[in-house]
Amino acid sequence: MMDRQDIDQIALRLVSLVPPGLAQAQQDLRANFHDVLTQGLRRLELVTREEFDVQSQLLARTRAKVDELERRIADLEAEAARGH
Repeated sequence: MMDRQDIDQIALRLVSLVPPGLAQAQQDLRANFHDVLTQGLRRLELVTREEFDVQSQLLARTRAKVDELERRIADLEAEAARGH
C-alpha cells in the first residue's frame, strides 16, 4: 500500500492544480485530498508489495509442481498404454 509520504505528495500535486485565487483554501483542500485518498486506498483492500511477491513465489512453485505432476501422469499413461 502507499505510505503516508506518497499520499502527501499526491495531495500536494492536487493542491497545486487549484487556481491561485483559492490559495487560502489550499491547506483545507490538502487535508481533504489526503483524507479522501487515504480512505479510498483503504477501501481498495490493496496488498503490500511484500505480500504480492510472496504470493507470486508461491504461485510459481505451485505451477512448477503442477507441470511436474502432469509430466509424470503422461509418462504413466504412456507406460500403461505400452503394457496393454
